[in-house]
Amino acid sequence: MASVREVVKMGNPVLRKVAAEVEEIDSATEQLIADMKVSMHAAGGTGLAAPQVGESVRVIVYMISKARAEKEGACEVPLRSIVNPVLTPDTEEEEEDWEGCLSVPGLCGLVPRKTAVLVEGTDGESKQPISERVHGFHARVLQHEVDHLDGVMYIDRMRDTKKLIFTSERRHWSS
Repeated sequence: MASVREVVKMGNPVLRKVAAEVEEIDSATEQLIADMKVSMHAAGGTGLAAPQVGESVRVIVYMISKARAEKEGACEVPLRSIVNPVLTPDTEEEEEDWEGCLSVPGLCGLVPRKTAVLVEGTDGESKQPISERVHGFHARVLQHEVDHLDGVMYIDRMRDTKKLIFTSERRHWSS
């Protein structure tokens, strides 16, 4: 049975470590994935990386709901998990957009990201290899989550920390 885990906050050392590769998707990994899914939903997130629940392993879960897809001009993506994800930029084009993070509650910032990436890894449910090109908001979500696996937080990617703001003040910003 899946359990909601506490999302660790910025300042916890696990968020700054490079996470370990998962050698095998065993029952412990399956339980972690199940816990991460319910934890992400409970926290109201779009994605969650294992370090955010205190586990320094290379696992992410994410979902782009219909409502979020419409808001972001993206495609809906059902809840999924990727073990040992590897991203390769599929373009040099970058776009700045607002990002928040469950580990940095109440804040958001303008973050540049590649507009398209190739994602490779293993599907956490089917245990089958994944290799697909994604773009737009989908690519942004994956880059954000995979950064967590490398000890990188979105604030590290910001070009201008004057654009790190409280989410409640976002209404004052046009972009």
